[in-house]
Amino acid sequence: MGEHRVDPSRFLLPSRRRFLRGLTAAAAMAWRPAPARAEPPPETTKLRLVQRPVICWAPIYVAEALFRSEGFSDVAYLKKQAGGDNYKAIASGEADLTLGFVAPLLVRMDAGDPIVFLAGGHVGCLQLFGNDRIRAIHDLKGKTVAGDAGVNLFLASMLSYVGLDPRTDVKLLARAEAEAVQLFADGKVDAVMLSPPFPQQLLARKVGHVVLNTAVDRPWSQYFCCMVTANREFVRKNPVAAKRALRAIAKSADLCALEPNSVARTLIDRGFVSDYDDAAQALRDVPYRKWRDYDPADTIRFYALRLHETGFIKSSPQKLITQGTDWRFLNELKKELKS
Repeated sequence: MGEHRVDPSRFLLPSRRRFLRGLTAAAAMAWRPAPARAEPPPETTKLRLVQRPVICWAPIYVAEALFRSEGFSDVAYLKKQAGGDNYKAIASGEADLTLGFVAPLLVRMDAGDPIVFLAGGHVGCLQLFGNDRIRAIHDLKGKTVAGDAGVNLFLASMLSYVGLDPRTDVKLLARAEAEAVQLFADGKVDAVMLSPPFPQQLLARKVGHVVLNTAVDRPWSQYFCCMVTANREFVRKNPVAAKRALRAIAKSADLCALEPNSVARTLIDRGFVSDYDDAAQALRDVPYRKWRDYDPADTIRFYALRLHETGFIKSSPQKLITQGTDWRFLNELKKELKS
């Protein structure tokens, strides 16, 4: 997989000017670097992030200028396709930070990967679509569901929550999301669990119907689906850099909430996604500002308990929270970046 380096001169090109012109006054204020703080410079000026074709991780992709304002002069994106490669890059130290799905990250952490949760990312990017026989999640008993392997872990926890055993009551097919969509459209599976842009595409095509939307349906809407995760050694050696990178991501998340259309255009201009309409709709659908409202430990506790009940992990929720989280930067930023 390749490495996409950020050319500083790109921030003087028309794409950036278009982006800034499209911002509201409030968004522009959020984008501007904060005044000088009584805070040392980052221990490293190098920052490596993961790039995957997942639209809801937009705060990582549009934070390039913000990373630079925080003192990172060497910012690069490592292109990955499979979700597992994303998490391997963080565990190995190939990448420093990423946004990632909570459930598969908990499985990797339980297996001993040296990763640490730093903050909540966003709520509500996942949607479950079903055919006419599926009206509620309980109806999945005896049915076949397709989805990305990591997303299927979320569905397994949801099945456990409503009293179904994901290992015996439902057949979960691990498929790339594009393939899962086609299987569903062809009637070869009963349901499909998807992340952006695929839910938006299915809705536009009027294929199936939404059974569950994690942006609005409780209890899922009360917990993060994606969280900011880092390599443990990177955070240990570079605490100032970790906080500064997290600050940039938090500001970027606010921009995604304030200006989804402008952010979508920027994603297109910089080659992170290919379809503007899908990106803009996905950004409008995801509640990005929840990072400051919800307790991320609650999310880990909730999903870890479900995964523990179904045998996907051995560690207790409290052990994972104790060993795999570091909220000190988030707690400081919540005070600093009050809405």
